[in-house]
Amino acid sequence: MSSAESASQPPSTTTAHSPQHSLAVLIPTLNRPRDLTIAVRTLLEQTVLPQELIIVDQSPGDESERRVRALFAERGEAAARLLLRYIRDSGITSLAAARNMALDLNSCDIFLFLDDDVELEPDFVERLMEGYADDPGVTGISGIITNYTSGPFADRAWQWFFVRGPFRDERQLLYLRAAHLRGAGRIPVSRFGGGLMSFRTDRIGGLRFDRNLRGGSEGEDVDFCLHLPAGASLEIDPRARLVHNKSSAARSDEHWNASAVRGISYLYYRNWQNGWGNLIAFAWLLSGFAILVLLACVKQFSLTPWGAFTAAVRYGREVGSGKK
Repeated sequence: MSSAESASQPPSTTTAHSPQHSLAVLIPTLNRPRDLTIAVRTLLEQTVLPQELIIVDQSPGDESERRVRALFAERGEAAARLLLRYIRDSGITSLAAARNMALDLNSCDIFLFLDDDVELEPDFVERLMEGYADDPGVTGISGIITNYTSGPFADRAWQWFFVRGPFRDERQLLYLRAAHLRGAGRIPVSRFGGGLMSFRTDRIGGLRFDRNLRGGSEGEDVDFCLHLPAGASLEIDPRARLVHNKSSAARSDEHWNASAVRGISYLYYRNWQNGWGNLIAFAWLLSGFAILVLLACVKQFSLTPWGAFTAAVRYGREVGSGKK
Protein backbone atom coordinates (compact mmCIF):
# COMPACT_ATOMS: atom_id res chain seq x y z
CA MET A 1 0.00 0.00 0.00
CA SER A 2 1.25 3.46 -0.78
CA SER A 3 0.21 6.92 0.35
CA ALA A 4 0.81 10.05 -1.67
CA GLU A 5 3.34 12.60 -0.49
CA SER A 6 1.89 15.32 1.69
CA ALA A 7 3.37 18.28 3.51
CA SER A 8 2.70 20.98 6.01
CA GLN A 9 3.31 24.52 4.82
CA PRO A 10 6.88 25.82 5.20
CA PRO A 11 7.47 28.87 7.41
CA SER A 12 6.94 32.23 5.79
CA THR A 13 9.50 33.92 8.02
CA THR A 14 12.83 32.96 9.52
CA THR A 15 13.79 33.13 13.15
CA ALA A 16 16.76 34.73 14.83
CA HIS A 17 18.23 31.26 15.24
CA SER A 18 17.84 30.11 11.64
CA PRO A 19 20.95 28.33 10.32
CA GLN A 20 23.02 29.79 7.52
CA HIS A 21 22.24 26.79 5.31
CA SER A 22 18.96 24.96 4.81
CA LEU A 23 18.72 21.48 6.31
CA ALA A 24 16.57 18.47 5.49
CA VAL A 25 16.29 15.60 7.98
CA LEU A 26 15.72 12.22 6.32
CA ILE A 27 14.35 9.29 8.32
CA PRO A 28 13.68 5.84 6.83
CA THR A 29 11.38 3.79 9.07
CA LEU A 30 9.71 0.40 9.27
CA ASN A 31 7.16 -0.72 11.89
CA ARG A 32 8.45 1.46 14.73
CA PRO A 33 5.65 3.93 15.53
CA ARG A 34 6.67 4.49 19.15
CA ASP A 35 10.38 4.96 18.39
CA LEU A 36 9.69 7.22 15.42
CA THR A 37 7.39 9.43 17.51
CA ILE A 38 10.13 9.90 20.12
CA ALA A 39 12.70 10.75 17.44
CA VAL A 40 10.42 13.30 15.78
CA ARG A 41 9.46 14.83 19.14
CA THR A 42 13.13 15.49 19.97
CA LEU A 43 13.56 17.00 16.51
CA LEU A 44 10.68 19.40 17.11
CA GLU A 45 12.27 20.43 20.41
CA GLN A 46 15.53 21.57 18.80
CA THR A 47 16.94 25.03 19.48
CA VAL A 48 17.28 25.33 15.68
CA LEU A 49 14.71 23.62 13.48
CA PRO A 50 15.54 22.11 10.09
CA GLN A 51 13.59 23.34 7.08
CA GLU A 52 12.33 19.91 6.01
CA LEU A 53 11.57 16.51 7.53
CA ILE A 54 11.31 13.69 5.00
CA ILE A 55 10.08 10.36 6.33
CA VAL A 56 10.06 7.29 4.08
CA ASP A 57 7.90 4.67 5.77
CA GLN A 58 8.01 1.04 4.57
CA SER A 59 5.38 -0.09 7.10
CA PRO A 60 2.27 -1.85 5.79
CA GLY A 61 0.08 -0.02 8.32
CA ASP A 62 -0.41 3.70 8.94
CA GLU A 63 0.13 3.88 12.73
CA SER A 64 3.52 5.62 12.43
CA GLU A 65 2.12 8.22 10.05
CA ARG A 66 -0.90 8.89 12.26
CA ARG A 67 1.32 9.37 15.30
CA VAL A 68 3.67 11.76 13.53
CA ARG A 69 0.83 13.86 12.13
CA ALA A 70 -0.82 13.97 15.55
CA LEU A 71 2.47 15.15 17.03
CA PHE A 72 2.75 17.90 14.43
CA ALA A 73 -0.81 19.00 15.17
CA GLU A 74 -0.09 19.01 18.90
CA ARG A 75 3.06 21.11 18.51
CA GLY A 76 1.23 23.82 16.56
CA GLU A 77 3.42 26.82 15.73
CA ALA A 78 6.73 25.02 16.23
CA ALA A 79 5.73 22.23 13.85
CA ALA A 80 4.32 24.73 11.34
CA ARG A 81 7.85 26.04 10.78
CA LEU A 82 8.96 22.62 9.54
CA LEU A 83 7.96 21.21 6.15
CA LEU A 84 6.85 17.59 6.56
CA ARG A 85 7.00 15.17 3.66
CA TYR A 86 5.67 11.78 4.69
CA ILE A 87 5.94 8.96 2.14
CA ARG A 88 4.43 5.60 3.02
CA ASP A 89 5.17 2.80 0.59
CA SER A 90 5.30 -0.82 1.75
CA GLY A 91 6.58 -1.78 -1.69
CA ILE A 92 10.06 -0.47 -0.81
CA THR A 93 12.11 -3.59 -0.15
CA SER A 94 15.38 -2.29 1.30
CA LEU A 95 16.82 0.37 3.56
CA ALA A 96 19.05 1.50 0.69
CA ALA A 97 16.01 2.08 -1.53
CA ALA A 98 14.28 4.07 1.23
CA ARG A 99 17.39 6.21 1.69
CA ASN A 100 17.57 6.86 -2.05
CA MET A 101 13.93 7.91 -2.20
CA ALA A 102 14.50 10.38 0.63
CA LEU A 103 17.59 11.74 -1.13
CA ASP A 104 15.65 12.25 -4.34
CA LEU A 105 13.10 14.36 -2.42
CA ASN A 106 15.70 16.53 -0.69
CA SER A 107 15.85 20.17 -1.81
CA CYS A 108 18.02 21.63 0.96
CA ASP A 109 21.69 22.60 1.07
CA ILE A 110 22.47 19.94 3.66
CA PHE A 111 20.77 16.64 4.42
CA LEU A 112 20.94 14.64 7.64
CA PHE A 113 20.06 10.96 7.89
CA LEU A 114 18.75 9.82 11.27
CA ASP A 115 17.66 6.40 12.45
CA ASP A 116 14.06 6.15 13.60
CA ASP A 117 15.09 5.08 17.13
CA VAL A 118 17.27 8.01 18.24
CA GLU A 119 16.76 10.81 20.76
CA LEU A 120 18.50 14.10 20.02
CA GLU A 121 19.90 16.46 22.61
CA PRO A 122 18.12 19.85 22.23
CA ASP A 123 21.04 21.58 20.47
CA PHE A 124 21.96 18.72 18.12
CA VAL A 125 20.92 20.53 14.94
CA GLU A 126 22.36 23.84 16.09
CA ARG A 127 25.79 22.33 16.74
CA LEU A 128 25.73 20.42 13.46
CA MET A 129 24.93 23.53 11.44
CA GLU A 130 27.59 25.55 13.25
CA GLY A 131 30.12 23.08 11.91
CA TYR A 132 29.08 23.72 8.33
CA ALA A 133 29.17 27.48 8.87
CA ASP A 134 32.64 27.29 10.44
CA ASP A 135 34.19 25.04 7.79
CA PRO A 136 33.06 25.69 4.20
CA GLY A 137 35.38 22.94 2.98
CA VAL A 138 33.92 20.05 4.95
CA THR A 139 31.88 17.52 2.96
CA GLY A 140 30.02 15.85 5.80
CA ILE A 141 29.56 16.05 9.56
CA SER A 142 28.26 13.40 11.93
CA GLY A 143 27.24 13.64 15.55
CA ILE A 144 28.22 11.31 18.37
CA ILE A 145 26.32 8.52 20.14
CA THR A 146 26.37 9.07 23.89
CA ASN A 147 25.11 5.68 25.14
CA TYR A 148 27.49 3.40 23.24
CA THR A 149 28.97 0.59 25.37
CA SER A 150 32.08 -1.49 24.78
CA GLY A 151 30.63 -4.84 25.83
CA PRO A 152 32.32 -7.62 27.83
CA PHE A 153 36.09 -8.05 27.88
CA ALA A 154 35.88 -11.10 25.61
CA ASP A 155 34.11 -9.05 22.92
CA ARG A 156 36.68 -6.26 23.13
CA ALA A 157 39.53 -8.75 22.93
CA TRP A 158 37.95 -10.42 19.90
CA GLN A 159 37.57 -7.06 18.17
CA TRP A 160 41.16 -6.07 18.88
CA PHE A 161 42.53 -9.40 17.68
CA PHE A 162 40.51 -10.00 14.51
CA VAL A 163 39.44 -6.59 13.13
CA ARG A 164 42.30 -5.30 10.99
CA GLY A 165 43.05 -3.25 7.90
CA PRO A 166 40.14 -1.39 6.27
CA PHE A 167 37.67 -3.09 8.62
CA ARG A 168 38.94 -1.10 11.60
CA ASP A 169 36.49 1.66 12.41
CA GLU A 170 37.46 4.69 14.50
CA ARG A 171 33.85 5.67 15.27
CA GLN A 172 33.33 3.21 18.12
CA LEU A 173 36.35 4.46 20.04
CA LEU A 174 35.04 8.01 19.76
CA TYR A 175 31.56 6.97 20.89
CA LEU A 176 33.05 5.31 23.97
CA ARG A 177 34.72 8.61 24.86
CA ALA A 178 31.61 10.71 24.25
CA ALA A 179 31.43 11.98 27.84
CA HIS A 180 35.04 13.22 27.73
CA LEU A 181 34.72 14.73 24.24
CA ARG A 182 31.70 16.94 24.94
CA GLY A 183 33.68 20.17 24.60
CA ALA A 184 36.12 18.97 21.96
CA GLY A 185 36.40 20.21 18.40
CA ARG A 186 35.45 18.27 15.31
CA ILE A 187 37.43 15.09 14.65
CA PRO A 188 38.34 13.83 11.12
CA VAL A 189 37.10 10.30 10.36
CA SER A 190 37.00 8.00 7.34
CA ARG A 191 33.35 6.93 7.51
CA PHE A 192 29.97 7.59 9.10
CA GLY A 193 27.16 5.48 10.49
CA GLY A 194 23.86 5.71 8.63
CA GLY A 195 21.91 6.65 11.75
CA LEU A 196 23.50 10.10 12.13
CA MET A 197 25.31 11.30 9.03
CA SER A 198 24.95 14.57 7.15
CA PHE A 199 26.42 15.92 3.92
CA ARG A 200 26.43 19.00 1.73
CA THR A 201 24.02 18.20 -1.09
CA ASP A 202 26.14 19.82 -3.79
CA ARG A 203 29.21 17.76 -2.81
CA ILE A 204 27.64 14.35 -3.43
CA GLY A 205 26.21 15.06 -6.88
CA GLY A 206 24.21 12.09 -8.11
CA LEU A 207 25.71 9.63 -5.63
CA ARG A 208 23.15 7.19 -4.24
CA PHE A 209 23.18 4.09 -2.06
CA ASP A 210 23.85 0.80 -3.83
CA ARG A 211 20.62 -0.26 -5.51
CA ASN A 212 21.65 -3.93 -5.38
CA LEU A 213 21.35 -4.06 -1.60
CA ARG A 214 18.36 -5.79 -0.08
CA GLY A 215 16.62 -5.84 3.28
CA GLY A 216 18.64 -4.19 6.04
CA SER A 217 21.33 -3.20 3.49
CA GLU A 218 24.25 -3.90 5.81
CA GLY A 219 27.32 -1.80 5.01
CA GLU A 220 25.38 0.76 2.96
CA ASP A 221 26.57 3.70 5.08
CA VAL A 222 30.29 2.90 4.84
CA ASP A 223 29.94 2.12 1.13
CA PHE A 224 28.30 5.50 0.54
CA CYS A 225 31.18 7.26 2.28
CA LEU A 226 33.76 5.29 0.29
CA HIS A 227 32.16 6.45 -2.98
CA LEU A 228 32.17 10.16 -2.15
CA PRO A 229 34.10 12.35 -4.63
CA ALA A 230 37.88 12.43 -4.30
CA GLY A 231 39.06 14.82 -1.60
CA ALA A 232 35.88 14.57 0.48
CA SER A 233 36.42 15.38 4.16
CA LEU A 234 34.33 13.89 6.96
CA GLU A 235 34.20 14.94 10.60
CA ILE A 236 32.47 13.93 13.82
CA ASP A 237 31.33 16.81 16.01
CA PRO A 238 31.20 15.60 19.64
CA ARG A 239 28.91 18.54 20.52
CA ALA A 240 26.11 17.17 18.31
CA ARG A 241 24.87 14.43 20.60
CA LEU A 242 22.17 11.79 20.58
CA VAL A 243 21.09 8.55 22.20
CA HIS A 244 20.62 5.51 19.97
CA ASN A 245 18.01 3.26 21.57
CA LYS A 246 18.59 0.32 19.17
CA SER A 247 14.94 -0.64 19.07
CA SER A 248 14.15 -4.36 19.01
CA ALA A 249 11.12 -3.72 16.79
CA ALA A 250 11.36 -4.73 13.11
CA ARG A 251 14.67 -6.51 13.62
CA SER A 252 15.43 -10.01 12.43
CA ASP A 253 15.74 -12.72 15.09
CA GLU A 254 18.77 -14.22 13.35
CA HIS A 255 22.09 -14.27 15.17
CA TRP A 256 23.93 -10.94 15.01
CA ASN A 257 26.87 -12.67 13.33
CA ALA A 258 24.90 -13.10 10.12
CA SER A 259 24.18 -9.40 9.80
CA ALA A 260 27.78 -8.43 10.59
CA VAL A 261 29.20 -10.98 8.14
CA ARG A 262 26.90 -9.78 5.36
CA GLY A 263 28.17 -6.25 5.92
CA ILE A 264 31.89 -6.99 5.97
CA SER A 265 31.63 -9.41 3.02
CA TYR A 266 29.70 -6.87 0.98
CA LEU A 267 32.20 -4.11 1.72
CA TYR A 268 35.17 -6.31 0.88
CA TYR A 269 33.85 -7.54 -2.47
CA ARG A 270 32.54 -4.11 -3.48
CA ASN A 271 35.39 -1.88 -2.30
CA TRP A 272 38.47 -3.67 -0.99
CA GLN A 273 38.97 -6.67 -3.26
CA ASN A 274 42.45 -5.53 -4.23
CA GLY A 275 45.84 -6.21 -2.69
CA TRP A 276 47.09 -8.98 -0.45
CA GLY A 277 46.76 -6.85 2.67
CA ASN A 278 43.01 -6.43 2.27
CA LEU A 279 42.56 -10.11 1.40
CA ILE A 280 44.46 -11.21 4.50
CA ALA A 281 42.50 -8.78 6.71
CA PHE A 282 39.21 -10.10 5.29
CA ALA A 283 40.20 -13.77 5.66
CA TRP A 284 41.44 -13.14 9.20
CA LEU A 285 38.19 -11.43 10.18
CA LEU A 286 36.10 -14.22 8.65
CA SER A 287 38.13 -16.76 10.60
CA GLY A 288 37.26 -14.89 13.78
CA PHE A 289 33.57 -15.05 12.92
CA ALA A 290 33.91 -18.72 11.98
CA ILE A 291 35.21 -19.51 15.47
CA LEU A 292 32.21 -17.79 17.05
CA VAL A 293 29.84 -19.60 14.71
CA LEU A 294 31.37 -23.01 15.42
CA LEU A 295 31.03 -22.37 19.15
CA ALA A 296 27.37 -21.52 18.55
CA CYS A 297 26.93 -24.77 16.60
CA VAL A 298 28.36 -26.77 19.52
CA LYS A 299 26.20 -24.92 22.04
CA GLN A 300 23.03 -25.44 20.01
CA PHE A 301 23.90 -28.95 18.75
CA SER A 302 22.97 -27.64 15.32
CA LEU A 303 24.62 -26.64 12.04
CA THR A 304 22.07 -23.85 11.55
CA PRO A 305 24.51 -21.10 12.63
CA TRP A 306 27.07 -22.37 10.13
CA GLY A 307 24.50 -22.33 7.35
CA ALA A 308 23.59 -18.72 8.21
CA PHE A 309 27.29 -17.81 8.23
CA THR A 310 28.02 -19.25 4.79
CA ALA A 311 24.83 -17.73 3.38
CA ALA A 312 25.90 -14.31 4.70
CA VAL A 313 29.32 -14.58 3.03
CA ARG A 314 27.67 -15.70 -0.21
CA TYR A 315 25.25 -12.74 -0.10
CA GLY A 316 28.10 -10.28 0.43
CA ARG A 317 30.07 -11.76 -2.45
CA GLU A 318 27.14 -11.78 -4.86
CA VAL A 319 25.82 -8.30 -4.06
CA GLY A 320 29.24 -6.70 -3.59
CA SER A 321 30.43 -8.12 -6.91
CA GLY A 322 27.24 -6.93 -8.64
CA LYS A 323 26.10 -10.45 -9.49
CA LYS A 324 22.67 -9.86 -7.91
